[in-house]
Amino acid sequence: MFITTVSPRFGDVDGLGHINNTVLAVWFELGRNPIFRIFEPNLNLSYEHWPLIMAHTDFDFVDELFFQYDVEIRTSIIRIGAKSFTVHHEAWQECRRCVTGNAVVVHYDFLNKQSTLIPEDKKKLLAEHLVTDP
Repeated sequence: MFITTVSPRFGDVDGLGHINNTVLAVWFELGRNPIFRIFEPNLNLSYEHWPLIMAHTDFDFVDELFFQYDVEIRTSIIRIGAKSFTVHHEAWQECRRCVTGNAVVVHYDFLNKQSTLIPEDKKKLLAEHLVTDP
């Protein structure tokens, strides 16, 4: 599991005083950065090097998040397939699980516009963060 701590910004707050639900997509992406480094250690964002594309994301908002407390983003792998894998995220604040979500990431060749097999060495690195019951 990877853990990323986020300090909410004033602009992350909505009119009700909560962290806006749109912010979690950005925070969960921050939580995926260590996974991205498995595939591209230098985070080279060129088409020739970048091997991943997002296929699906979802979020379940189970409790409120507030401005004045840091948020811990917990990121793990829950499925590894031949050409894609699923990342599970949780946002915790003050010992409360507030948001959960998943992202399906596809190993992808941007130049040829097609999914490709995940290399075995990358699967092994992903498997180090595999959990069966998030």
